[in-house]
Amino acid sequence: MKHSIRLLAVLALLSACKKEEPAPVYEAVTIGKRDIIVTAQAAGAINPDTIVEVKSRASGEITDLAVETGQLVRRGELLARVDRRVPQNRVSQAQAAAEVAQARLRNAEAQLRRATELFASRAITEQELEGTTLDVANSRAAVISSTIDLENAKIALEDTEVRAPINGTIIAKNVERGAVISSPVSDVGGGTVLLKMADLTLVQVKTFVDETDIGKLRVGLEANVTVDAYPNRPFKGELLKIEPQADTIQNVTMFPVLVRIDNKDGFLKPGMSANVRIGVGERLNVLAVPNAALRTERDVTSAAGVLGITEEALKPMLEAAKAKAEPPAVTPSPDGGVELPAANGAAPAATKGAPTGQPAAGQVAAGGQRGAAGGRGGNGGQMGGRGGRGDAMSGGKYIVFVLRDGNPTPVYVQTGLTDLDYSEIKSGLNEGDQVLLLPSASLIQGQQNLQNRMKSMSGGLPGQSNTSTTTAAPAAGRGGAAPAAGGRPGGR
Repeated sequence: MKHSIRLLAVLALLSACKKEEPAPVYEAVTIGKRDIIVTAQAAGAINPDTIVEVKSRASGEITDLAVETGQLVRRGELLARVDRRVPQNRVSQAQAAAEVAQARLRNAEAQLRRATELFASRAITEQELEGTTLDVANSRAAVISSTIDLENAKIALEDTEVRAPINGTIIAKNVERGAVISSPVSDVGGGTVLLKMADLTLVQVKTFVDETDIGKLRVGLEANVTVDAYPNRPFKGELLKIEPQADTIQNVTMFPVLVRIDNKDGFLKPGMSANVRIGVGERLNVLAVPNAALRTERDVTSAAGVLGITEEALKPMLEAAKAKAEPPAVTPSPDGGVELPAANGAAPAATKGAPTGQPAAGQVAAGGQRGAAGGRGGNGGQMGGRGGRGDAMSGGKYIVFVLRDGNPTPVYVQTGLTDLDYSEIKSGLNEGDQVLLLPSASLIQGQQNLQNRMKSMSGGLPGQSNTSTTTAAPAAGRGGAAPAAGGRPGGR
């Protein structure tokens, strides 16, 4: 008796599962105009645009340190002094030597004048005159040498005063008063770093952008930077440089990029964490459709099944839609590609090798194998089916289901710029059209697989139908299923 009750309960459960096969839910949405903005996002840290290590050309003891960290200094302002005693003595010594050389030169020139007079009166020989002339030349050379020595001594004395090489802020102080330092001139190790200065009126963020997004970037693009210290205050920046050599980070190929930010107000400090959003493309007040409505020819059959459209009925509908579709507004490029309008009024970007009306290599496919604006680290996304990497700038040719006279009708559309949620519509739809948002192809297939498994489980149980009905679409099937291989032939 207990066994029979259990069997009846199982049969009741399977019958309920078979009878309750709800079709996937879809939604009709009226499309309109909106702004579509695509950005590439990354994280990094604030760094000074220019950092200078300050060293002293003079060796010796620090006798005075005139600045502290965080202090703003002007170029030429005194930073530190080194012991001046030895350089001062050398200046005095060189000055004395220069005075002696000048005196010897005056004496030699006077002797040369007398020798010239004596030679004219034949009182001395020509050889003696030449000797006096040579003494004058040597004296002049000695004056020049002593003058150079004096200038060098004065320079060495001036080097004992360390002055700011740039306008900037003291960001590090490595020595204190009384420390003995070495000069990079005399020390093969490079000398002692006294201070570090940075020009904080300009800062930069070094970050890494995924290789899937790097093709969308170019030097000069505007960037929006936010830091944790000022979450509600964005800072405007500019893409300064894209490094040519990629780095591999956690098995992902990334390219280093530099973003420069104007920091005249001094809010940004070195070391702050920063989030960078680089504007890739922008379309303002354009007709847009939700990405979930877009389908490719590959997955349109499963989508039609959700709407109760059989495969036989779908084929002529697609042929009629394709014949009715207008060609996309494109211009052939000189290299045989297709030029599509670029964002922000820039020059059109050529999609090389892409036939008219067809997605180029790397473009997206809603509900297909690629996402509409997908891309790791970017502002891409998945549309309909399996998402992935895609080109947010070019768009492509897709199919949407539109309510026409109350009936779902496939329509070919040409898309443009796309973000995570919406795609620009260039042709195929009008404002006010109602498009149908459908579940993804993977979800439909999953529902179909679940239904098939439930039907297979009921194949050998008594009281269940053993006939099968061919369904037009994964989600539209009704009726029984054929017995599963190895199924139980019946009850006890």
